[in-house]
Amino acid sequence: MAKLLPAQEAAKIYHTNYVRNARAVGVMWGTLTICFSVLVMALFIQPYWIGDSVSTPQAGYFGLFSYCVGNVLSSELICKGGPLDFSSIPSRAFKTAMFFVALAMFLIIGSIICFSLFFVCNTATVYKICAWMQLAAATGLMIGCLVYPDGWDSSEVRRMCGEQTGKYTLGHCTIRWAFMLAILSIGDALILSFLAFVLGYRQDKLLPDDYKADGKEEV
Repeated sequence: MAKLLPAQEAAKIYHTNYVRNARAVGVMWGTLTICFSVLVMALFIQPYWIGDSVSTPQAGYFGLFSYCVGNVLSSELICKGGPLDFSSIPSRAFKTAMFFVALAMFLIIGSIICFSLFFVCNTATVYKICAWMQLAAATGLMIGCLVYPDGWDSSEVRRMCGEQTGKYTLGHCTIRWAFMLAILSIGDALILSFLAFVLGYRQDKLLPDDYKADGKEEV
């Protein structure tokens, strides 16, 4: 029969494996957070939330703040809009959606900046701070995606998509990749937030109580 390890030695081996696994998951979470921030920045900048189709009267596409619509007399696209030029944004709903998606983007970037706190603060606390920021980012993305279709009844969108276009009715236009990814990103942010919460609450349990007691006695 194989000889069993002493309780203290077994606890040390278990603790070592537990810490190694927790760090590996933490590195994965941090890498995914960085990749997710790049994705959200692309969603915010790219003007491909909705666009034309073969049935639309004119060619073009719309984003959160910028858009391009074809000229009636020529095939050229006339582009307008900018993140600081609020007067050029065709709908108040687009402005609201831009605000919440921008808020989500800054929250995700802020959670990456909080990585530096791992060197000066309690690890569990940093995980929980990042988790709340990512949960707020998911909320911002959700509000942005829900509010954005409310602006489809603007004159600029109707000019491109047809008179059948209205709030939450896209007419002859189609949803483009940026809007689809924004919807999927809500789930990504929730998963990252949940993972950060798990890492944060498990961080305090990395060292068993009996092993802590043994360690203090040895000192």
